[in-house]
Formats: sequence, structure tokens, C-alpha cells
Amino acid sequence: MFANSIEVGLYAEKTGPTASTYGPRWTELGNSGGKTKAITAGINPAVADNMNHTYMTVRQASGDQWDVLYDFNWVGSTTDQLKVPRGNSNRIDIGLEVMGPQHVTVPEIANRVQFMAENKAWSRAATADTAQVTTLGICGQSKGLPSDPTAVYTAPYCFNAKLTDATKFTQWTVSKPGTTTSQASPLPPRATGTLNGVDQKALSRCLATDPDACLTSVPGLSACVQTAKVCNAAALRSAPRSSARADSSPGEVADIGASAAASFGVAQNTLRVTTGTRAPGATATFGLSSQSPAAADTAVVTVESSAPNHGLEQRGLTFQGFRATYSASTGQLLDACWGQLCRS
Repeated sequence: MFANSIEVGLYAEKTGPTASTYGPRWTELGNSGGKTKAITAGINPAVADNMNHTYMTVRQASGDQWDVLYDFNWVGSTTDQLKVPRGNSNRIDIGLEVMGPQHVTVPEIANRVQFMAENKAWSRAATADTAQVTTLGICGQSKGLPSDPTAVYTAPYCFNAKLTDATKFTQWTVSKPGTTTSQASPLPPRATGTLNGVDQKALSRCLATDPDACLTSVPGLSACVQTAKVCNAAALRSAPRSSARADSSPGEVADIGASAAASFGVAQNTLRVTTGTRAPGATATFGLSSQSPAAADTAVVTVESSAPNHGLEQRGLTFQGFRATYSASTGQLLDACWGQLCRS
């Protein structure tokens, strides 16, 4: 009913009256289960700093699995994707999904997509092959109500969306109206020299001025990402992380357990909650130890259950069991699996 798929992007979630989590992650979904993993490599991945970021999936040279890249650096690989017959194109969805629209404000986000064909050339989709769906309606547009011809979609139950295109799809910009505080865009991290064939100075300049053109304009970048190497030296550096508290209070652990129960749709009395430590981001830099995150252990809370659940998705499917690991200091989800993908 639901084909296996990959999701990669930015997630933000309100986890308490004054607490929230924010950061990129990638997820693998299928009929048999799913798994998700937070992306912790790079420059301030858990900070809303107005910087451009690039998410990519690249088919592995052999087999049917895919590598996931964030800011042109490898962050993981799939294990449960199906074979895509030659000549068949995949469906790609981009955009914004909001739960609880009455509570959420989202600033303007520009979404751009390119794909690589069998001839290794980067292409854009034809505009005729694209479709726009906004389930809350477009702000200011008519609701089409015969009983009230003047009624239009208004905040907070609407999106602002604009498609920029000609014959080829170029950009889809989307936001959700509300009161926001503008932030000055920081200067992107800079690097020089060459890494795995990529001109790092040219890449830094391109990311600051024309990020949509980097794959074709930066020497060596297209070839590098095809082999899932580390391609962006500046994005290897991880922001300093505050030390996690190893002695999380029972109340904090209980809050994480309650959050997990709500996320997976199970009763709290089916949970097994444990605490421990582990090193963050140990493999995120592909072995470049000089760029690795701090080696200090981070306190974590692991929540497990064998109960039937819907996973971190709402598609009407039920899976048996899940396991999720959270940061004990922030409550942020670090990784999770449900159904068969907990056993693969």
C-alpha cells in the first residue's frame, strides 16, 4: 500500500511548555517499519541560523540502497529500500508539514530540487510534471464558498506559497504567517584548499552567493557527491556541545518517556525506560579524526516497547515494537526504529 521511501529534512517539535527541539534528520519508511536518525554533524545543526543547507540521496554504485548526504557530506545509508527499475522515475515531494497550525509560525523557506540522470548530468523537473498542494489553502485566496464569495484563507490556517518557474521547476517558496523575529543571516563557514577533489574556496563562495548552482559551478563537487565522500570541509566542524547531565532527574526521564509514548501512540505502562551514555557523532565525519566532534560521552535515555504502534508516522499502519534514544539534557530524539527495521 505504501512504497518504501526516504525522508530527509529539518524537524522542529515543541516538547514542553518552554522546551523545543530543532535539527535535521533522515528517515527510512516502509510497510515493515521505519527508522530515523538525527543529523548531528556540521555547523550548528540544531540552531536556526538562516543558513542554506543541502540534503541529498545518492544511489549506491551496487545494490539498491542509497547514501544520505547533508551539506555534501555523508551522514548515513539506507538498508530497506526497494529496487527502482531502470527507466522509472521516483516521486519527490518537497515542502512543509505542520502539526497544530494554530500554534506554529514558519518563516519563508525556499525549496529547490535537482536530480541526476543515468548520464550523470544534473537536471531539473519539467514544470508540467510538478503539482502544488496546500491543504490549508493559500493566504488571501478565495475559499470558493458559494454562501460567502468574499471569504478568503487567513492566518493561522493558511500557507504562503509561491512557485518560481518557466519550463523547468526552479523554486517553491513556502511559509506560514505569524509574528516572527527576523534574524541577520550569518556568514557561512569558510574553507580553502582541496578536499576529495573539491575546490573548497569555490564551494564556500558558491554557498554564500548562489547555492543552487554549486553542483555545476564548483570544480569537483558533482563527482565527489556521486561517490558519497566528504566534500565540504567547513561543514565537518561541529559546534561545541554543552556537557549533558549524567544524573538526569526521574522527572526529566519520565517526561521523555511520556513524550515517546505520545509520539509512537502507545500507553506509558508498556514502556521500558533506561539511561546510559554514548559518544556523539562517532562516525559522522567519515574517519577524519581531526574534525570529529568532542569525544566526551553524552547522557541518553532509551525508551523501548513491544506494543503495537504507528511509528513516527501517521499513515494508518501498525508496527510491532519500537526503540527510541533521546538526549538526556535536551530531550531531542537522536535515533529511533519501529517494526522490522529494529531487527534489521
